[in-house]
Parts: sequence; structure tokens; C-alpha cells
Amino acid sequence: MQSSDKRRALVTGGSRGIGKAIVKELASRSCNQILFSDVMFAANNAEEAAAEMEKEFNIPGVKIYAFKADATSFNEAQATIDYAVEKMGGLDILVNNAGITRDNLLLRMGEDDFDKVITVNLKSVFNYSKAAIKHMVAQRYGRIVNIASVVGVIGNAGQTNYSSSKAGVIGFTKSLARELGSRNVTVNAVAPGFIQTDMTHKLNDAQKEALLRNVPLGRMGTAEDVARVVNFLCSQDADYLTGQVINIDGGMVMQ
Repeated sequence: MQSSDKRRALVTGGSRGIGKAIVKELASRSCNQILFSDVMFAANNAEEAAAEMEKEFNIPGVKIYAFKADATSFNEAQATIDYAVEKMGGLDILVNNAGITRDNLLLRMGEDDFDKVITVNLKSVFNYSKAAIKHMVAQRYGRIVNIASVVGVIGNAGQTNYSSSKAGVIGFTKSLARELGSRNVTVNAVAPGFIQTDMTHKLNDAQKEALLRNVPLGRMGTAEDVARVVNFLCSQDADYLTGQVINIDGGMVMQ
């Protein structure tokens, strides 16, 4: 792929938070975008959400599409990929960002809360990756970036479901990277730490202060911090990187 070529990308869970920041970052780098609006996060009208984002970003020459689907359904994931390929003429980049939390101590956690988090956070990565790779393998080019979490590396009390799902994403990333490397398809993951999103807005000041004691940089990250690393992994600068997990956490986890 030439550096002048526009990259064609699909971002799941792209209507707000980290996903929205990733859409904006890739679009600003002259990357044709298709926004996948997950039913769990999207506006009621996916097309309207895309139109609003396109107007908000105001990036000349870039079209943002939307497709409303359930990330937990393989058939709907396949339909989203097919729509992306139809609209953009192909698919070069997949960012698996869709995710939820249902936090509780294991003693109090319901079975449905465990199953739902695993299904949305991990099975969605399977669904979209499986649907996308046949196109990437055929063209012998592709970039897959999975959004994991530092708690998938170190664990966190009250998040056995979330930590398990993100640890699964990391294992999935490394295994798929080994499968696709010979076809010039890279698979990497980013593991955000404490990022300013709707999820962290729920924390009170005392909780935030306690969390930041473990962050050497002394602040929460931003969605844009994550988006810039994702863009790097999708760029030619990262052509020789695959199977890697990059912690975006202000130094919280040092390995």
C-alpha cells in the first residue's frame, strides 16, 4: 500500500468515548471511515449520528458511514463488514473497540453480568475479526487493533468479568497475529489504563485520587491519547509490529 493511498477503516463502538476519538484521529489522517454504531452505544439513529460526527469533525474529503448492528451477533458483524466493503471498495483497518462493564465483587456478581461482558467484549472481537480477515488475506494487507485494558494484564477487584474478557482479547490478539503474519496482516492491541470516559466519570473524587496514586504521570489519560497510539499501529510506521500489547496508562503497569 502506498503512503498516498487512503486507508479504509471500520471502528466498532465508534459513536462515543474512545471509539469516537479513534474515528476522528483516523479520519484526520486522510483515512476513509466507516463508523460501526453498536446498538449498545450508538445513537438511536446510526445514520444521524454519523452525519453529526462528519459535521463536527469537518474533515474535507472524508466520508463517515454508519451501520447499526449488534456486535455480539456474527451474522450482523458479517453484514457490517459487507456494507463497509461495498461502500468503501474494501477494508484495510479494523479496530475492535466495542465493550461494556458490569462491575461487582464475584460474590455478588450475577451469571448474566459475567456472560454479557464476555460476549460483548470478547466474542465481538471474534465476530468482526473473522468476518474481516478474508478480505485482508485476499489483498495481502490488513491492520487489526484490539482495545484491551490494563486490568486484562494485572486484574482488578470487582472486575473479574471485565478483566477476563480483556485478558481474552490479549490472548486472541497474539494468536491471530501468528496466524496472519505471513499474509502481511498485523494484529496488535492497546491496553488503556484510567481514561477520562463515561465509565470513569462515575467515580467520585476520592476514588479518582486513590487510583491516581498508582499512576506515575499523576493524571488520567484522554481518549485522544489512546486514539493516537491506535493510529500509529495502523500506519506504515508500525509495519514491523504484530502480536504486541501497548499499555497506555501513564506508567501504571511496567513490565
